[in-house]
Amino acid sequence: MVLKLDLDGTVHHVTILARRPHLVLSVDGRRHVVECLDEAGDGSRRLTVDGESIAFARAGSADGAIIRLGGRSFVLHRRDAAEEASAAGGGANVVRAPMPGTVVVVHKRIGDRVQRGETVVTIESMKLQMKLDAPRDGEIAEITAREGEGFDKDAVLARLAAPAEG
Repeated sequence: MVLKLDLDGTVHHVTILARRPHLVLSVDGRRHVVECLDEAGDGSRRLTVDGESIAFARAGSADGAIIRLGGRSFVLHRRDAAEEASAAGGGANVVRAPMPGTVVVVHKRIGDRVQRGETVVTIESMKLQMKLDAPRDGEIAEITAREGEGFDKDAVLARLAAPAEG
């Protein structure tokens, strides 16, 4: 499972690779071993990452956490990849890629009618598959996605016909 963490406006992809005997994480493709976690009586904590001891403090907030590390404070939010994928329309007429990846399945063809929330394309990014849905009811006017092909973040993978005015 890939977690998307927004740290002061920069999104990082974190995957838990192992939990035992130590926590092993992949952060933006780099492997890290977390060997211990100690909590002091004053609320500060210390952990060892890749053999380096790091002191930090953490406080929860309504929608994330505040981390104090190296004399600086950072705001950390967890981003919901599934929610982002559902909202990845990027506009009322297009289905956009929320991150770079590869097309796994194209579910619709040009001319197909779709309802809002209906899956148009399934993509894979960092071993996480997600479905990209139609942003509104309409008709598929263009499919730029091809199964097995890669794409960049914000690429338009499908486009709906402009809504009829009446």
